[in-house]
Parts: sequence; C-alpha cells; structure tokens
Amino acid sequence: MGQSALGVRPCPRREALLTVSRVQTLTVAVAGVALLAPSASSAAEPAQIRPSRAETRRVAPGPAAGPALPTGRPRVAVPHRGRPEPAGRDATRVGLAQGAANPGAVTPGPVTPGSVTPGSATPHGAAPEPVSPAPASPAPAAPDGVTSDGVAQGAVTPGPVTPAPATPGVATQSPSTPSPATPEPAPPGPVTAADLLAKVRGCSPVSRGRYRTDRGTPKTVPVCGTREAVFWKADMDIDCDGRPGRRCNARTDPSFSSSTAFAQSDGRALSSEKLPYVVVPAPSDLWDYRDDGVRGGSVAAVVYRDKVSYAVVGDTGPTDIIGEASHAAATSLGIDPDPRSGGTPSGVTYIVFKDSRVTPIEDREAAVSQGERLAREFVDAAD
Repeated sequence: MGQSALGVRPCPRREALLTVSRVQTLTVAVAGVALLAPSASSAAEPAQIRPSRAETRRVAPGPAAGPALPTGRPRVAVPHRGRPEPAGRDATRVGLAQGAANPGAVTPGPVTPGSVTPGSATPHGAAPEPVSPAPASPAPAAPDGVTSDGVAQGAVTPGPVTPAPATPGVATQSPSTPSPATPEPAPPGPVTAADLLAKVRGCSPVSRGRYRTDRGTPKTVPVCGTREAVFWKADMDIDCDGRPGRRCNARTDPSFSSSTAFAQSDGRALSSEKLPYVVVPAPSDLWDYRDDGVRGGSVAAVVYRDKVSYAVVGDTGPTDIIGEASHAAATSLGIDPDPRSGGTPSGVTYIVFKDSRVTPIEDREAAVSQGERLAREFVDAAD
C-alpha cells in the first residue's frame, strides 16, 4: 500500500467501505433519475413490481382494494435487474404515468397488496416473477341476440298488428274460407216398373175402337197415347215367327212363319229366339201405327209385374187382335215362351216410344240403352 500526501498510511478496509458507499450512493441516484425520466426502452416494457420479502410478511391477504391491473402492465427500467426496487411504507409502488409520453395509453394503478401471495416472495438475487393481478369481475353477459348497449339484434318486438288502411277504390282481398264442396247429385237409378205404370194409369185413345186379345174374345183393349208414346194393356201370346231355330220352327209352332214384317240389316228375317220384339196390329181403319210415329225398329218397353224389358217393334199381326211378343221377350220377363202353351192371359203393358228407332234393328244392346233413356224421359215428362 502506498501512503497519502500527508504521509498517513491509508487503511485498506476503510477505503473499501468508502468505495462501496460511493457506489451505492451513485446507484441510488441513477435509480432515482431513471424513475423520474424513463428511457424509451423502459416506456415500451411492462413494469414488473414485486414487494420485498419483508413487505410480504407485513401484508395480510385480503380482498382486492382497488381495480385490477390490466393484463398488459407497463414496466420500468431498473438498473439492477436482479434486485427489486424498494417498496414504500404502504407496501405499494406507483407506476410511471405514460399518458404524457404516449397519449391514449393505459395508466396502471397502484399494485394491490392482496394480489401478492404470502410466502411467495422471490429470494434475494433471483429474477422477479410477474405478479398475477386479481381477476377482474366479468361484466354481465348480454343475452343472446342483444348487443352490449342493450339493443336487440334482429329481434322483433311483439305488439298489436295494426291493419293497413284500405285504399279507396281498391278492392281488398281477404283470405277466403273454402266453402264445402257441394256434392254432385247422384245420377238417377234405372226406371222401375212402378214408375212406368204410374204414367199409364189414364188413357187417351188414339185408336178408333178396341182390340181383342184372342179370337172369339170381346174387344176390350184400346190403344192410348201421350206426347211421347203409345201404349196398351193386354195379354201376351208367343210369336215364334222368323228365322227358324231349335225352339221356333214348324214343328214347335203349328202357325209358324219363316218371315217377319221387318227384316234385319242383312235382309234376313228376325230371330224370335234371340231378339226381343213386340207385334203391332197391321194398319187398318181401327188404327194405323204409322200415324203415331211407330215403325219397324221403334223402341218399346214391356212391363210385367215388377219387371221391365226393352224391345223393338219387329212384326205385325192381325188387324183386330193385339197383345203378342217374341220368344226372347217372354223369356226376359219370366213368362213361359212356349209357342203352344206359353204366354200369359193378362197383366202385360206395352209402351212404344214415338219417333224412335234402333239401327240396325237386330242390335239388342242399342235397344236396351235407348230404351232406358227414353223411359227416363217419359217418366220425368210433365203430364
């Protein structure tokens, strides 16, 4: 060791202590200057402030005394990064306000002692750990579809619906209630025997006299007429004339004739076994059927008891006898068709529709279809 200018030998220990003291004083001064004037780098860094071990012992945990620090906390440049800054007597440190240097930045508030967990102080010389701030109370969540300012997004406020005023002169269409469909009337059923008999109760004669039903019997049957038809009520004899067959021929009928007054479309005689037809008296002074719109092929309705059979005018008979029909016509009404012993003595009504005709005359189905239509018109016609 050298000596001083006064010749006093300096004490090495004392000089070391003085040197340490000067360094500490300089350090404190630099730290103070840094706190009062933070550098650009320190302004950008978040401050990490941690109480000392002694302060941690004095601070009792408790509820948060103030608002929690924001997640991004400003940092203050510390000369000795391995050593935390000393805390104040109230165990809080005040961060530098950055609002002056950076307008619009968040100014951190004081550190709340309650945010420090006792016994978790950083040992001297170790790097300080970031202080976890107390969790901030979450703002109440807005309901679904509602913004933070309380305005509903896309919500419709229910309320009374006010109908739009009607524009004068403009027709307003209101929702129409479908009216129940009106069922269509059912088609009328087939004409019955009772329907036809009810229309022929009276008689307006068109003949100039009356007819017999058989030879030697009195003349009791007139021919009656309406606007639509002529009719008579008599017996039924079996006419087996026409084209011969197994049941109608010269052997089965002693008065058999192979011809008929009206022929088929092919020129042959009608078949009594196959075609229902009626016989009208041949023209005479008593009555000429042609004067009332009747001819070969005219449609006729034959009624016996509760049955109706449709036929055509197919043959002519004696000028003074009435009441005769073919083998097929008797069969369709349930009358015995035998030419010798068959037929019925009474109870048969013959109705011939004026100005009607089946073509060809042998078309049995056409006679039925036309007969049903004409019978309906006859029944529905006004008297």
